[in-house]
This record gives sequence, C-alpha cells and structure tokens, in this order.
Amino acid sequence: MNNNVAQLKDSGLKVTGPRLKILELFEAEPELHMSAEDVYRRLLDDGVEIGVATIYRVLTQFEQANILLRHHFETGKAVYELNRGGHHDHLVCIKCGKVTEFCSEEIEKLQKKIADDNGYRIVDHALYMYGVCTECQQFDNKYL
Repeated sequence: MNNNVAQLKDSGLKVTGPRLKILELFEAEPELHMSAEDVYRRLLDDGVEIGVATIYRVLTQFEQANILLRHHFETGKAVYELNRGGHHDHLVCIKCGKVTEFCSEEIEKLQKKIADDNGYRIVDHALYMYGVCTECQQFDNKYL
C-alpha cells in the first residue's frame, strides 16, 4: 500500500480512500481491462461502497495522471487498464468482451516498414484485433 500512496502523491493526486481502493483493484489484477461499471461491481463484491460518479471521476484523474490507460473497444464503452509501461496490442472477443494482451516483434517491424515505405514516422499506434475467444467458440458452432 505504501507504493500506492507514493504513486498517487507523485501524480499530484491527494491520497483518498476511494483512490486507494480503485488503484489497489487495478494493481491486484494488472492484466484486467475494466469499465467504470466493472470497477463498481468488483468493489461492491469486496464490500466497498463507492459511488459510480466518484469512480468515473477517479478513473479520469488516473488517466490524466498516466496511471491508467483508456481504450474504446467495439463494446462502445471505455475500459481502463493499469499503465505498466511498454507497448502491447489487444485481441478482443466480440461475444464476451474478454481482452487478451499480446506483443509481436514481427507486427511491430511490419508497421514500421509500412510507415517508412510511405514516408511516415510513427509517433503512436494501437492495434485491436476482434475475434471470438476459445470459450465462446465452444458455445457457438458458427465460429468453429
């Protein structure tokens, strides 16, 4: 918890109970991508009552402080993940919303080549690939 207090202070944010609880939630499972509603439900499951408006406000503050990264996948709602530094891309299941992170040197090299071939210098990029995860394929024969 000391690390969380330092991280909030270093980001210029006042250390409050809701901020600490939300940060702890993301740090407990850093691979998760959660919407504000997901955060609300998980906190309630843990017996922590924080209003949805407060959760939205804290998530926005964490994004602005570069603690969290926000994504808009095809689900139409913003999801957040802990900013662990480094680059990665995402596979997103169009049935259940599961998000899987991956890194591929081959894809990174190909993107750089495409940019170079067209006279561009990449300053940022995001790759989201949409498909159907293994679990959802088992329940829907059209994806087998």
